[in-house]
Amino acid sequence: MTAYLDVRHLQMLRAIATTGRVTDAAELLGLTPSALSHRIREAERRLGVTLFVRLHKRLRMTPAAEYLVQVADRILVDLERAEADVRRMSHGVTDVVRLAVEAYSSYHWLPHFLRHLRGIRADIDLQVMADASRNTLHHLLNRHIDLAVLPAGIAQAGTVTIPLFDDEIVFVMAPDHRHAGKDFIEAGDLEGEDHITTHLTPSPNQEFLSVMRPAESYPRWTTPIELPEAIVELVAAGLGTSMLARWAVEPTVATGRLAMARLTADGLPLKWSAVIRQEDAEETATRAMADLLAAWCATDKLGFRRASA
Repeated sequence: MTAYLDVRHLQMLRAIATTGRVTDAAELLGLTPSALSHRIREAERRLGVTLFVRLHKRLRMTPAAEYLVQVADRILVDLERAEADVRRMSHGVTDVVRLAVEAYSSYHWLPHFLRHLRGIRADIDLQVMADASRNTLHHLLNRHIDLAVLPAGIAQAGTVTIPLFDDEIVFVMAPDHRHAGKDFIEAGDLEGEDHITTHLTPSPNQEFLSVMRPAESYPRWTTPIELPEAIVELVAAGLGTSMLARWAVEPTVATGRLAMARLTADGLPLKWSAVIRQEDAEETATRAMADLLAAWCATDKLGFRRASA
C-alpha cells in the first residue's frame, strides 16, 4: 500500500500544531510561508480532505488533522530515535536500551553505572528517557522505553520483574526543623505539619496506609508538587516536610541541606525493581541491561541495599 504523505508532511503537521500559525510554522521548518501553504494544499489534495481552517490569522485543525498529528508525533519520534541509534552503531554500539525511573528524575547514580557499563558492555548504550518518569509502566508497554525502574508491586501481565535493591520511605525536613535529629518519626509527630506531597489529598499510598490512617493522625496537606526534586528544594527551604524514597534524597542529606528520619522505629520498606516486557525476557540487550543493573546495585557502592528475596 502506497502512503500519500511523506516525512515533510508529517513535520508540517507537527509544526502547525505547535505554533498555530503559517508564518511561525514556516520559520520553525526553515521554509517560506508560501512554500508551507503549498505543502498544506498538497497534503489536502493527496488525502482529499480539509486539514486546516483559517480563523483570523491562525489555523484551526480539523478532526482529520488532529488525528494525523497524533500519528505524526509517534512516527517522527520513532524515526528520530532510529536515526540516532544508527549513528551510535557507527561507534560500535549494537543495541540501545531506553530507561526511565518511576516518579523520580534523580540520576546521581547514572555516571557511576555508565562507567561500569562501558567497561564490560560497550556494545550496549543506555539512554535515559526523563520524560517517561510519569506513567512509566504505560511508556514501557507502549515501547517508548525498554526498561522501567519501579517500586515493587506496580508491574502487570506481559512484564518481567528483576529485583534491584531494598529501600525505604523516609520523612524529610529542613535541618532546623523541630524533629531534626530524631532517629524516627511516629504518626503523632505528623500532626499539624505542613506536608508537601505529590497527591492533593491523602491517597492510598504506602505511607498513608501504614503510618497515618492506623493512628488517625494526619499532617496539614499543602498544594501538591509533582516533581520530587522540587519538593526537596521546598523542604530544604523550610516550607514544609515530605516523605520520599531514601535513595533519592540521601545525596541532598549528605550535603546538610536536608534532614531525614525513618518512619516508625521499624522503618517503612520500599523495594525497587527493573521491569521489562515479557518479549525481552530471554537473551536480549534489554534483559542483559536489567541483569547488569541488578548486579551493580548489589555492590552497594552508592548506598543501594542488596535486594532481598
